[in-house]
Formats: sequence, C-alpha cells, structure tokens
Amino acid sequence: MTTFRTQVRHVMDWKAAVLAGLIAGAVFLVVLLIAYPLATGGTPWTIFRFIGAMVLGEAVLPPPTSFDAGIVITAVIIHFTLAVLYTLVLAFIVHRWRLLVSVIGGALFGLALYLINFFTFTFFFAWFYPARAWPFSLVHILFGAVAGGIYELLEKDVFIIEAE
Repeated sequence: MTTFRTQVRHVMDWKAAVLAGLIAGAVFLVVLLIAYPLATGGTPWTIFRFIGAMVLGEAVLPPPTSFDAGIVITAVIIHFTLAVLYTLVLAFIVHRWRLLVSVIGGALFGLALYLINFFTFTFFFAWFYPARAWPFSLVHILFGAVAGGIYELLEKDVFIIEAE
C-alpha cells in the first residue's frame, strides 16, 4: 500500500520584498538628502559622492561636492542594489510574522545594518567614519522599519505544497 504525505510550506514573496526594498531605499535616500545638508551645512550631492566612491574610488570625494551625473547614477545603482539585497534578507526573516513584528523586527534589523555598516565597513570605506553618529543610526532604523512594514503590507501568502 502506498501512502502519500503532503507538506505545506509558507515561502517569502520575492516581488513584495524587492518592491519594499525600493520603497524603503527611496525613503532612506530622501531623508538623507534633506537631513544631511541641514545637519552639516553641506550639499546633498555629498551623499551621492560618499556612496559612489565605494565603486569609483576616493577620487570623487574632494570638493567641489557639486552635481555630477556619473557619480549620481553610480550612487543610485549602488544604493538601491543594497536596499533591495538588505530587504530580501529582512523579508526572509520576517515573512512568517505580521505587521507589528515586521516593523519592530525591521527596525532592529536597521540598527544592526547601521552597526555593521559603520563599525565594520568603515575599515574599507574610511570616508564614512565621520557619519558614525546617532542621526545615521535613526535613518537606518527608519529604513528597516519601513522595509519590514511595507513588505508585510505587500506580501501575498505564498504556499508550496509538496508531495512525498
């Protein structure tokens, strides 16, 4: 006699995770572009130069910190690629939970990203060292909370039924 067993697995919604990453990345970038000049008196283009220098090298950092299309495009690609990758990891963690847990878990994830980014990656990208300040931790916490919340709001329950 043959018996069949089925197993149902809840899997993460990849499309929702990518879209949540793009939205959270946009929120993060807009907040930085407004807050950084207000806090430092600098220009918003500095943010793009900091990010772009990760690929283009330190040569793009010195003044003038004016608009440069190549630097901005490079920075935007890097920024949104990282935002989506980070959100894919977060979605994998929170996809079984509900909205409140996803927002709180996302906020904690954002804090962890800040700690990793600014206390580890600054060894490789030293120009981020001056940004090791609490306002930047708040922006990372906001990113995580938005990413987790948006993912949960967009997530469609995806189940896989496997026969054994």
